[in-house]
Amino acid sequence: MQHFLTTDDLSLATTKTLIQRAQDMAATPANFETLARHQQLATLFFEPSTRTRLSFTSAMHGLGGTVLGFESSASTSTTKGESLIDTIRVVSQYVDIIALRHPQAGAAALAAKYASVPVINAGDGSHLHPTQTLADLTTIDQFKHRLNHLTIAFAGDLKYGRTVHSLVQALMRYGQNRFIFVSHSALKIPVTLRAQLAAQHIDFEEVADFSAINEPLDVLYMTRVQAERFDTTADYEAVKNSVQLTPAQSHLLAPTTLLLHPLPRGHELPTSFDAWPQAHYFDQVKAGRFVRMALIDYLLTQNH
Repeated sequence: MQHFLTTDDLSLATTKTLIQRAQDMAATPANFETLARHQQLATLFFEPSTRTRLSFTSAMHGLGGTVLGFESSASTSTTKGESLIDTIRVVSQYVDIIALRHPQAGAAALAAKYASVPVINAGDGSHLHPTQTLADLTTIDQFKHRLNHLTIAFAGDLKYGRTVHSLVQALMRYGQNRFIFVSHSALKIPVTLRAQLAAQHIDFEEVADFSAINEPLDVLYMTRVQAERFDTTADYEAVKNSVQLTPAQSHLLAPTTLLLHPLPRGHELPTSFDAWPQAHYFDQVKAGRFVRMALIDYLLTQNH
């Protein structure tokens, strides 16, 4: 059974094919609107989501399929004590493919062990968010025309930010990428990710603020500090505004720099940047729909 739990589940060649197919789908969506006819996707979202859940729904509808599911664990049988394993076993009897979001790291991998249909990891705690990564890669490829030889700065919540973890791990597979991590000391990248970068001799540095960056950026990837990941409100309040992009840092945005954000955003990225030509976070949203279409079609075909 072919699942999609991390970007490592796809070869670089397959990833390239999916990115190209997503771009083709965006250009001529009518050509693909019957690929999943008579097939169903279950969106099992055990924690809140707007963009990702609706993106999966839009993607499946774009392929001619149907969707069922839930958007909160409060409306499921887990409130009666049902385990994730049993939920997956049950839902597998109803649908052809599952997109799972869960607050616990590793939940998607556990689900895949017991599912009788393909499982897509739609975000597992602070671990990974690989379909957002596919959207990010598609956006970068669309505007930079490459996924290597890039200087990428990640800013904000780098400890709990699963979008950051996923994208860094994916870009590590391409050659000669340099990473700059900008965060409060309490929100630095996890030790495990730092160890992976060091073991592969990948060029990276960690800094506390934007003033330490004195080189042109290909990509500036902003993230919000996630209140829901903190044990106490006080811990969150202490760091929530630690890294913010303001017009004073406009020197970071060269004409060809991509300003990205997985959304939702807070004070770290003011709406005044929306009109800047470097701002491509809504292009990420659009790419997310079509690359999820490509992924769903790929998994249904592989597991037919």
